[in-house]
This record gives sequence, structure tokens and C-alpha cells, in this order.
Amino acid sequence: MKRPIAAAVLAAVLIPAAACTTAESPSPTRSASSASPTATGTPAATTASELGEDEIGHSPNMKVIANVPLQAPFNGPEAWGTDLAFQGNYAFVGNYEGFTVHDIGDPTHPKAVAQVECPGGQNDISVSGDLLFLSIDDPRSDDTCASTPADPFSDPEWEGIRIFDISDKTHPRYVSAVQTECGSHTHTIVPGKDSGTLYLYVSSPGPIPGSKGCPAPHENISIVEVPVEEPARARVVAKPEILKERVIDENADFPSAGCHDITAYPEKGLAAGACFGDGILMDVSDPVKPRLLQLVSDRENFSIWHSATFNEAGTKVVFGDELGGGLAATCGASGEPTKGADAVYDITPGHELVRRGYFKIPRIQTPEENCVAHNGSLIPVPGRDVMVQAWYMGGVSVVDFTDSNAPKEIAYFERGPLRPGLQLGGSWSAYYYNGYIYSSDITKGLDVLRVDDPVTDPAKSVRMTELNAQSQRSYGGA
Repeated sequence: MKRPIAAAVLAAVLIPAAACTTAESPSPTRSASSASPTATGTPAATTASELGEDEIGHSPNMKVIANVPLQAPFNGPEAWGTDLAFQGNYAFVGNYEGFTVHDIGDPTHPKAVAQVECPGGQNDISVSGDLLFLSIDDPRSDDTCASTPADPFSDPEWEGIRIFDISDKTHPRYVSAVQTECGSHTHTIVPGKDSGTLYLYVSSPGPIPGSKGCPAPHENISIVEVPVEEPARARVVAKPEILKERVIDENADFPSAGCHDITAYPEKGLAAGACFGDGILMDVSDPVKPRLLQLVSDRENFSIWHSATFNEAGTKVVFGDELGGGLAATCGASGEPTKGADAVYDITPGHELVRRGYFKIPRIQTPEENCVAHNGSLIPVPGRDVMVQAWYMGGVSVVDFTDSNAPKEIAYFERGPLRPGLQLGGSWSAYYYNGYIYSSDITKGLDVLRVDDPVTDPAKSVRMTELNAQSQRSYGGA
């Protein structure tokens, strides 16, 4: 999404357990008439989904097996569910009002074991060991969970990274915070050269003319160094100007410098940045000194470069376009297949990006449904390139991009339009973790989905101990 407008809500403390619905669907369920992907992945025709308000539709090979609704205080009008991270038997779900820890030891009966109220848009989340990190891209009065919204042109105002100790999953503890230039819309964990150090690549839009915290030209990212044993000493150690080659199009929908999202693949020494008007490929073999390898543009088809996903071999990257900033209905009858879509790029042995095919969900959504490519992750299928991706009100789609020129959908899940009065909804993030797909729905809470298909079934044998989708690991390193 674009730089958020946060709700003015005071922070508080930990609140235990939320309710869980474990029926296949909380509303009448049917397979939507628009698509019937087969086990062999035959592409679906492009037709209207014809789902009623909040009605669930899915392909025969995919269904929802559990839902944990948003609970107070995370159920207000702008208490939107955001990103996901995983560790062991736990899923961590961000929210504009804080974050929730879910026990997913039994994926059919997930339960919330802690809620931490800590307002700040958008609370993009990641975990590593005993540490949890939140991105705050919303001017606050200070760095604590008791902060209030602030004026970006006032002094002082704070935005950046908050750090929590999660050694006790039922009682996360606030540790410290690091202010970063233009705040932190998203962040990416990059391991240091020894196990005692982590780095966070901080992505943020900007500049904001006249502000003190987000000055022009903002052609950099911020790199935060975190000493694992002393996280309170975390600090910004570098602000590499990796975007100096960019030419900002002031007539673009979102003419911003900076990056929206960076996905790192440290084992390959690579990172891919979705930087609003452009995509970039970086060498991150030295995590403090990332080096730009290539910058690519697609002015004809892409509006807001939003996210990136590598394949297992590190020979491809899928970039997503968040046309309309997440608020627009780009999947309507008049929508174009390359607008608000995914683009598959091959990475040559010389580390050059070569654009191949595009993918967009084939189901036509109503004008009331915000729908565009959003967060996803690789599904660990040996020998194939398969990913799952959120599409806001377009739902969750499983895509095979083994053929870079012809990516195809093989499974999907979606809900019908929201009830009148709601303007933003659907799946913010959808990630595959240890045999199941977990989707953070902006207004409906945590969905647990299962896909049963010969193409994806081999992934069920791959076990991960931790997953941050923007910090990719090979299956062997999971």
C-alpha cells in the first residue's frame, strides 16, 4: 500500500487468545464459476467470479480449513491485518494496531496466544531467533508503544524499526527502537557474516519536501545493524545510495524515490528490490555494502513495483505491480492482463534481468473489490517454480512459473465483496509454511488454506524452522 494513514489509537499491553473458526468456511461455500484449475494446472478462463457478499469460492484442489477472526482491539475500522512471519509452531501477524502471535501447532485449530497493542502503520513483521522486528511508516510522537500520531513536519517525530524479545511467545517484550530516514515501510533480514549480527534493509517511500525526517533526494536505503545478544544497541550503520541512477517520473501514479520492498537471497548473494518506479537487482555478498547490478523499468505495464520473489535456483525473480496502491479495483472486466500483475524475469549468468511473461488472476472482480498483486512466497516444490500470492479481494492464487513465458494458475481461494461501507479488504499476504498456506486477511483475520494437487504435493515434505518471505533460503537451508 501507499504510505499509510494511521488511526489515532493509544497503545497498551498484552491481551490473550482469540476465537477460532475451524469449519471449512465461515459463510456458504461453493466453487466460483470463473475458474476450475485442474490437477495438471490448466489455465482458467477469464470470467466473473459471481460470489455474494463475503461468500467463499475456491478451486477444487484448494480450501480453507480454519479462520481466526480479528479480535479487539484489532477489529476497529483501520485495524488492518498486514504481514506474516513464522517460527517453529508459531505465526506472527502484523496489524496497524500491533501484532498477534498464533500457535499453529495444529493448523486446523490455530489459536492466538498473545496480542501486543503497539500502533504504527503498517507494522510489517519479521522474526529471527528470540527477536521480532516491526516496520513503522507512520510519524509517531516517540518510539514507544504508547506513542500517538505526529505531524511529519514537527520536531520531534519518530518512525523506523521497533524490536521485541519473543523468547516467551505468550509475553513478547518491547526492547528498543531505531529511527530510520523516511521511516520503514518494509524491512528485510540479511544475516551477518557471523551468527551474532543481523542486518535489516529498510525500505521506505520519500522524500517529503519540508520534513526533517525524510529529506530529498532519498536515493538510499537504510541498513540497521542488530547485535543479536544486545539488540538494544541496534543502530543505522549505512545508507547506501543504490538508487542514484534512477530517473523519477513526476507524472507517475506514485513518483517516489526509495524502495517499497527488498527480497534478499543471501545464499546466492543477491537481492531484488521493488522500488516504486523500477526494479533492481543487487549483489549483497557484503551485507553492509550492497552493490547495484541492474535497474529495470517497465513504464508501459508497471505502475508501482511492489514486491519480489526468487525461484529456488536464483535464476528468476517475479516482480509484482501494486497498481493503485492497493486501493484500486484493477481486476475488473476492463482490466488489462499486464496491469496490476506479476512479471517474470529471468536472471542470466551475468546477472542481467530479462523480462519474460506476465501473470494476472483470471477471475473478474467487481468494481467494489480492491484487487491487485500483493505479497507472496515460493512453494518448495523440487524441480518446479511455484509460488502462492495474495491479491487483496482477488484472494489467494497458486501460480506455476516454471515456464517463464507462460506462468499459469493451478489453484485459488477468494471471498466475495465486503459488506457495504468497507473500502479495503482481502488477503494482504499469503505464504506457504510446512504444508499449509497462511493468509493474513485485512478484515477477516488469519486464514489457513490447504492445497492438494500433484504439482504442489511434494512441498509437503519440506519442513522449515523459520520463514520471513522477504529473506529467502534454499529448501536445504530451511
